[in-house]
Amino acid sequence: MIQSKQALRSQIRSWKNYWVQQYLNFRIYQNPDPYKIALRKKPYQILWILSHMRSGSSLLTHILSANPEIIGYGETHICYESPRDFKKLMRKVYWESQEYRNLEDLQKLTLQENYVLDKLLHDSKLANIDLLSSPRVQVLFLIREPQRSLNSIRDLKPSWSEAKTVSHYCKRLKTLVTYAEKMGSPERSLLIQNSQLINESSLVFESLQNFLGTQAEFTEKYQILKTTGAKHVGDPRGKIMAGQIIRTPRKLEQTVSQTAIDDAHAVYQDCLQQLSKLSTAVKSNVDSKATQPTLS
Repeated sequence: MIQSKQALRSQIRSWKNYWVQQYLNFRIYQNPDPYKIALRKKPYQILWILSHMRSGSSLLTHILSANPEIIGYGETHICYESPRDFKKLMRKVYWESQEYRNLEDLQKLTLQENYVLDKLLHDSKLANIDLLSSPRVQVLFLIREPQRSLNSIRDLKPSWSEAKTVSHYCKRLKTLVTYAEKMGSPERSLLIQNSQLINESSLVFESLQNFLGTQAEFTEKYQILKTTGAKHVGDPRGKIMAGQIIRTPRKLEQTVSQTAIDDAHAVYQDCLQQLSKLSTAVKSNVDSKATQPTLS
């Protein structure tokens, strides 16, 4: 009897998942416009977090996705080659970021959010940078100072040499500048520093609301998703499961030399300077040179 009930529940779940996916496919792919879906007049805005490894992007993703006007869950690993890939993004985030277990959950399928969110941390994920020219694409640049970034990358990737770690970090920072140059529109990009996100959260939240034009405010607390902390989706070892900003930094087992930090710092400062010119920047209330604790 127990086995038969379990089999029935499994069959019902399979049918429910099938029809949910069919519904998503119809809504998203019926309209050929890459920013529009069926049964909805207003097009979506694509919101990308363009950042680097260990920048605090998982935290920012959760803060953003907690806003009812934004749908997203983390790093989708979609390789963007054409506007058609925005349909893949819509399909993936609506399926992966929600749990459809009962009728109440199915009410989330209204697909009424204004922004569809993804984060891109690697050069290979944006194969066609011309997509940045679209007025329907908005970008959040998130960068973090080298000392904590490099140590945290080494902690996540202990097999990486110090030279590979520094090279990867510096190369990505230079790519972010290239992205900002390609956009050529400070009104469509916002620069956030990790230290601001952690230590000046209210200022960042206000800047996000102004930049995105959301009715709902942003807060330090966020919902734990089914994908939170999942491998290859977001931060698997930080304090992301807390459901709110934690300002005490995590102890790291790996370190890099001061020489490596100094070399990377010059690249970071140039990136910060260039992005500040090419984007709308969150204006900090504290000395940018001050040492502040940041999340790992």
